[in-house]
Amino acid sequence: MVCKGEYQMSENGVDTSKRWFLTKTASVVGATGAVLAAFPFISSMQPSEKAQAAGAPVEVDISKLETGQMIRVMWRGKPVWIVQRTKESLDSLAKLEPKLRDPKSEESEQPEPAKNEYRSYKPEILVALGVCTHLGCAPTYRPEVAPADLGPEWLGGFFCPCHGSSFDLAGRVYKGVPAPRNLDIPPHQYLNDTRLLIGENA
Repeated sequence: MVCKGEYQMSENGVDTSKRWFLTKTASVVGATGAVLAAFPFISSMQPSEKAQAAGAPVEVDISKLETGQMIRVMWRGKPVWIVQRTKESLDSLAKLEPKLRDPKSEESEQPEPAKNEYRSYKPEILVALGVCTHLGCAPTYRPEVAPADLGPEWLGGFFCPCHGSSFDLAGRVYKGVPAPRNLDIPPHQYLNDTRLLIGENA
């Protein structure tokens, strides 16, 4: 019989209660160390907060967007253009089709509901990635008609000064320029009349 406070001894004189305590303590410490050692590797497999934020949908207030105006927002590290087109610019789109490489947007990237002559859900609002499809440059918004540097046939659109690629106000690329396809239309949806969500289709 072992009295309270005494060590439990085996026949060969070894303190088994102390051995049991040390074995269990070593097991717990080893398991904790293994978890802590594995944590950085598990964490590294998860996307960073910055990466998650970069790919997250972006909500945009378009209530103050005026006719003819363009605003820019960033989504996934790329600029997204939101343009409120004028009635005149919408009327000019059909006239430009003979000058365009892909007027029906058959070889371009856009959500299915935006595969139309306006390349948009709402005719007056264009939502497009502001990245030239040639080498990823940033075209400029040139809504004016027949400016001196672009010629009398220019009816408004986007011009890439780096290599001369031109796009109309539906983001459709002209023939004979380096850009191989129309500007991409990102996934997006209207939450209501004044809120736009870029990064998710409805």
